[in-house]
Formats: sequence, structure tokens, C-alpha cells
Amino acid sequence: MDKNTLVGFVLIGTVLIGFSIYNRPSKEDLEQAHHYQDSIQAIQKEQSNKVDVEVQKDSISYTQIVADSTSAFYSSLKGTEQEISLENNLIQLKLSNKGGTPQEAILKSYKDQNGQPLVVFDKKDIQMDFSIDGKNENILTNNLYFTPTNVTDSTVTMRLQINGGGTLDFNYKLLKDSYVLNFSIQANNMQNFFPSASKSINLNWHQKIRHQEKGYSFEQRYTALTYKRSGHDSNKLSEGRDANKEIEDALDWIAFKGQFFSTIWIAHQDFNNTILNSKVLAENSGYMKEYNANMTTSFDPTGKEPTNMQMYIGPNRFNTLKATNKICAAASPKSLELQDLVYLGWPIVRLINRYFTIPLFDWLSGWGLSMGIVLLLMTFIVKSIVYPATYKSYMSSAKMRALKPYMDRINEKYPNKDDALKKQQEMMSLYSQYGVSPMGGCLPMLVQMPVFMALFFFVPNAIELRQQSFLWASDLSAYDDVINWGTNLPIIGDHLSLFCVLFSASSLLNTYISMKMQDPMGQQQQMPAMKWMMYLMPLMFFFIFNTYSSGLNYYYFISGLISIITMVILRKTTDEKKLLAKLETNKVKIQADRTAKGSRGGMMAKLEALKKEQERIEAERQKTLKNKH
Repeated sequence: MDKNTLVGFVLIGTVLIGFSIYNRPSKEDLEQAHHYQDSIQAIQKEQSNKVDVEVQKDSISYTQIVADSTSAFYSSLKGTEQEISLENNLIQLKLSNKGGTPQEAILKSYKDQNGQPLVVFDKKDIQMDFSIDGKNENILTNNLYFTPTNVTDSTVTMRLQINGGGTLDFNYKLLKDSYVLNFSIQANNMQNFFPSASKSINLNWHQKIRHQEKGYSFEQRYTALTYKRSGHDSNKLSEGRDANKEIEDALDWIAFKGQFFSTIWIAHQDFNNTILNSKVLAENSGYMKEYNANMTTSFDPTGKEPTNMQMYIGPNRFNTLKATNKICAAASPKSLELQDLVYLGWPIVRLINRYFTIPLFDWLSGWGLSMGIVLLLMTFIVKSIVYPATYKSYMSSAKMRALKPYMDRINEKYPNKDDALKKQQEMMSLYSQYGVSPMGGCLPMLVQMPVFMALFFFVPNAIELRQQSFLWASDLSAYDDVINWGTNLPIIGDHLSLFCVLFSASSLLNTYISMKMQDPMGQQQQMPAMKWMMYLMPLMFFFIFNTYSSGLNYYYFISGLISIITMVILRKTTDEKKLLAKLETNKVKIQADRTAKGSRGGMMAKLEALKKEQERIEAERQKTLKNKH
């Protein structure tokens, strides 16, 4: 294997390993999160005490309201809590008349790890409070009882009755064949209740994200509070540690995102003055993270213009989220780009995934094949597409291998390290004479890299692989723990993933065959550190990918096998004698072209100039040494 091809492999491996390490919430990250929690414990306690004081004040205030029958909320502070159910063929939502907000969401098309309908949240996990400033009393919805009206299977109006005849309506409509819940707030006959300067309503949204998948650390990497500024791309808080952020810009939406399921609040009139908080929860708590968002949005106290919002409660499926953009566009002209919740990698990789990987995956999935076969076919197709670059890389190494006898003569001519520059000059001159590019093995490898990385981002985010079994893997979106010892060990964790072992083994075999078959200049002897780095990479892959999805490890395993088979076939079908004969013919042609032009080529001219400069420097050095003696 020539030097540049080795460099290409190392670059690809380094980027992949580096991103994997960067992207995962490592043990150090989690420990840092715990240290962070400890360091702010006193502050949290102080804040908690302040909140308790405020709650006590509120309780006192409500007690006074209860005793005062003239209060605007006297009739709304008493009641019996009841549930209102809205549902379609995809989702069932339960709303409580106390507070007038959703308190449970069940997705009918998905199952949890126990085979039961998947619960995104229930009343223990979520709390939504709306508050509006009034002239004499503030509306705090969490302790007020609403009256359900206009109830159907998909609609309900939660009505807050104000003494004196006014009402505050929370209008809900669950859209057909969709995960979208339309929501509006509208005041009726309440002009005298609000001050004239009142133009906003505050929403405080708190939710714990359930641990839905197999494996805590891998799910944690893809669980993040995400938001989108108006006119900008989406952004997110840190996945691996506690995080807080105050945002002055207007937001289009805020998503409490898990690996495969999210709850999204979409503002038609923007969210402003937003404060976001994300807290990492312990592994055995049953939850991944605890999110909180406090924001304001527009409110018309006259009731002429309702406050319009939407909720999406459903899967992080690219095509579903993309279709949801169109549904929301009917109510708002904003470009929401909700599909950004499915992270597809860096810009060029994202384009490959968006316009190649996903359409190809959907096309193959449409055949009704198992997901394991779909990934297998995708691997063959991807390897076929990058084959020209693979072939060019191999032929570059083959040409250099064919020139090995000439290279050996140069090595024998310059055995001393002091002559390294002269040896390099003659090597480059040799390449130029035969039209061989020393970069020919490296560049094709780099061309393949975006395609190689595309599947790295796509597979872990493909909800279509969730709970899909193949061979011994029960869930292609999670690790396939053929051996599980139940205790976390340093670096490796609590299990052994068989597909990861096979992937690492195929990488090791691929490295061994490549270095054995493609080492024209004895690079293994000249660069022992590079050699051991190449062998170390498959071992690093094992420790990094042991917790990754079995689907990704399976793809890389098959891809590695195809690479090995391709390399062996190319090696057996390449006649190096014929190749050298072609190179000799090419040499004559190159020399004839240069003679006809009356000068050497650009590369040769540079080499000649470099050689003369070296000779001049060497002559001066010898002259200096002679004068000293």
C-alpha cells in the first residue's frame, strides 16, 4: 500500500473515530454533568426555596380567592378532574380539564420495549402552564378547572369561565391521519379584564423524555432539546451534559426530542424571550433527560385575533416530518424544516443522505423486504457507485507496484538517510516519466469518504429500523448483545455486540490484505508507526461501535467484506507484466510529447529546478567544509 493510500485510510478512520468520540456522551461528559449538578445544587436549592415561597404566596392568593366570591376565578377553582380523549388512526391524546392541556400521548403504530402501545408522555412526565397578566388578577391556568365544550373524537374546546360573563377558550383539533394537534387561545368579552398594554401570553413547558430504546448511552447521543430560530437552521442544547440557554431571537418551534420520538411546539406568531433548560437524568431513572422551556407569544386581549400554535407529537421520521411541514404551511407561511430533527450529518453528507440515501432506502423498503436485506442491497448499490474510485485507487497502487524494480534500484543507490531528498527527487522523476501520480491512491479514497460517512449518520437516525429483527439482532436500531454480563466495564460496557465484532474483524482482515498486497516501496518497514496505526484502528472501532446500532455495524461489516473480495479479484485479474509494458509505452509517449514541445513538462521542470538547487546547496556545503580544513 503506497504512502498516500495509507494517508487516505488514516484520514477517513481519524475523522470517523474523532466524530464518534466527539458525538458520544462519554463517561467523562456524564461525570462532568454530575459535577455540574453538584456545583449548582446550592443555587437550585435557593431557587427552589424561592419557588416554594412563590407557590405559598399563590396558594394564599387562591385561598383568598376561594373565600372571595367576587373573584373572577371563584367558580374555576373548584371542580372534579376529568379526561377528554382525542384520537385518530395514529395517535390518542388525553387532555385534562384541570389546566386545560394535554397530559398523555399514545402512538398507535409504535410499541415500547414491552410490546405495548408507545406512550410519549403521561401526566407524571409533562406539565404545561399558561399565564396572562390581568389588571387585578393574573390568569395561572395550572390550578384552574376548564369546562370541556364542542367535544368530538378529534376536537374539544377547554373553556375557562370568568365571573362576569367572559371566557378564555383553549381550542384543540387533532388533524386526520396526522400527528399534528392544532391549538388556539382566544379571549371572549374580556376586554375589561386585561390592561391595554397586554400583548403576550407566557407558556412554561416541562417534560421528562422517557427511556424508550435498548441501551442508555446510544439513545442519549440522539436525545437533545432542539429549536429553530426564524429564518435560520435549527440548533440544539448539549446532549451529554446539563445545559441552559436564553434566546433573544424569535423562534419558529421548540422540540423536546428523544432519539426516535419528539414533542414539538410550533408558534405561528413566534416564541420570544425564551429560556431553555436541559438536564441529564440517571441511567436507571427510566428517563433520558428533563427539559424545560419558558417563552412568550402574541396574545390579543380583545379576542379579534386568536393565538395560534400547533403541536407535533410523533416519530422522528424524515418523510413524516417533511410532510408535516406542508400540513403546517396551510396555517402558517413559515419554512419550518421540521425534518432537521433527523440529523443527517454535515452539509455535503446531508445532501447525499437527503437526495440519495433516503430515496434509495424508501425505494428498497417499498418492496416489502426485511430491513436486513434492504441494508444488504443498499451496501451493494453504494459499493457499486464508488467502484470507479475504488478501481482507480487500486490501479494507482498497482502501477507503483509494477515500478517496484526501479524503486528498489533507487533505494539501493541512496541507502543513507542523508540522501533522502535526492532519493525523493528521483522517485518523483520516475513517477513523472511513467505518468504515475503518487496522489492517485489517496484522492479516490477521499472522494469516497462523504458516501462512507452518509450511512454513519443515516442508520442511527432511521426509525424504520427500530425493533426490526435480522438474524440474531432483535433490533437493528440498537446493539445486538449476544453476550451480556449485566455490569458496566470500563470502555466496553456491559455487553458484546456480534455485528461489531464482525465489523472489526473484517476491518482488520481488510487492513492486513491491503498492506500485504499493496506495499510497492516497503512502506511497512519505512513507516512502522503508520503500520501499527492501521492495525490499531479496527480495535478502536470495536470499543467505539460496541454500543452503536447493529444495523450500522452490519452495514460496515458487509461493506468490508465486499472491499476484501473486490481487492482479491482485482489483484488476481491484474497482470503486472502487461501493466508495466503499458507504462513503458506511456513513458515513450510522454517523452515524445515533451520533445515535440521543446521543453520538459511542468512537473519535470520543477523537479529539475529542485535538483539543481539541491546540487548548488550541496556544492556550497562541500566548499565550506573544504575551506574550514
